[in-house]
Amino acid sequence: MTLTHGIAVGWLSPSLRLLASDESPLGDPLTITQASWVGSLIGLGSLTGNIIFGLLLDRLGRKVCMYFLAIPNMIYWILIYSAQDVTYLYAGRFLAGMSGGGCYVVLPIFIAEIADNSVRGALSSMAMMYVSIGMMVGFTLASYLPYYLMPCIIVALPVVFMLSVIGLSETPQYLLRRGRDDQAEKSFYFYKNLTPPTSSDKEASQHDAAKIEFDTFRLQVLSGGVTESISWRDFINVPTLKIFGLIFVLIICNQLSGSFAIFNYTSHIFAELGNNLDPNTSTIVVGAAQLVGIFSAVVLVDRLGRRVLLLTSMGGMGLGELAIALLKCFASDEFLNQNGWLPLVIMCLVACIASLGVIALIFIIIIELLPAKIRSIGTSLSMATFSGFIFVALKIYPTMIYDQGLAATMFMSAGMCLFGFIVLGLFLPETKGKLMTH
Repeated sequence: MTLTHGIAVGWLSPSLRLLASDESPLGDPLTITQASWVGSLIGLGSLTGNIIFGLLLDRLGRKVCMYFLAIPNMIYWILIYSAQDVTYLYAGRFLAGMSGGGCYVVLPIFIAEIADNSVRGALSSMAMMYVSIGMMVGFTLASYLPYYLMPCIIVALPVVFMLSVIGLSETPQYLLRRGRDDQAEKSFYFYKNLTPPTSSDKEASQHDAAKIEFDTFRLQVLSGGVTESISWRDFINVPTLKIFGLIFVLIICNQLSGSFAIFNYTSHIFAELGNNLDPNTSTIVVGAAQLVGIFSAVVLVDRLGRRVLLLTSMGGMGLGELAIALLKCFASDEFLNQNGWLPLVIMCLVACIASLGVIALIFIIIIELLPAKIRSIGTSLSMATFSGFIFVALKIYPTMIYDQGLAATMFMSAGMCLFGFIVLGLFLPETKGKLMTH
């Protein structure tokens, strides 16, 4: 599902060039304002998806919500295929955002609840890895396939996702929260790959190892107060406010350090630095570097822990952005012409190191910080804030690069990295191996 969302995001850049040209499949070429709305509506859709799915998670359960994720995405591809004018694209992009926003709330919680502590970080980072692979696939397919062929192929992916979810059980945490202990026990054995106690004799089954493990788990879940109704006191207390403060810093630094916006305007940055390579090729190379970073995060996150990767990533990204700003300020045109490879190498390093922590780990850190009782609502609020900042970043970055210049924009981004490095370095606890029942 995250792969499909990535493809929907990656589709935009090459398709906009076609839609804004005289050969546009819609008849009239898109204006600049229409193109900017087609680009940014996915952010507003994402915000809506965060809130809707956050509210439905504890009411309908994780599994039902997973079925609903696929529907807006399927409609998106159908709308692109049947588009008569730009309003079809507006609606489609909004729905694609809704599906993606839902993914960022439902899937990390589902994965965190079913995964073993020792692989939870890697499995959660994989969700982001597939978004990045999807963006690369979407970019490449939209560059080389005919406009009407691509939606016909990709619309099959959400259908495959819906069919493959059928065989999965609801998470044991959700079932215990709803008081369905027998189903929770079956689900627990299913995800832990344990053999259920076979003995019909009550006494013998009490001492069965699998049964003991489930009973311990059940007590841990229920001691987190998950069956009680949530009140405002669960949010307004010092430990929880401190957690929300940390999450807010994490989100601001993730977005205003340019981790997302920079990659949406990669070709623009290359043009500013006088890179003489083909912008599309450069974008694909930077995308590949991003994949290397995320893949490294998947491998290292459960070995080194979340803190080390996040801080290394923030520090390295800040230095890379500082290097771009200094190049823009002090390098002569002659130097840039002779060393045309330098901006590409720096951008690849920034992409790689940003993906190592700032991009890959934000979801798992947010979910591990939040207490179990308010995890669904807390994640939903955090992701809604996150989507809001994505929208802000995508709106201000092009304006800043255009008005203030590339150097000022990069100095601001590097400053945000430094701020995040200091605040999170001082206050962010390590959450590796934390029990998900509390």
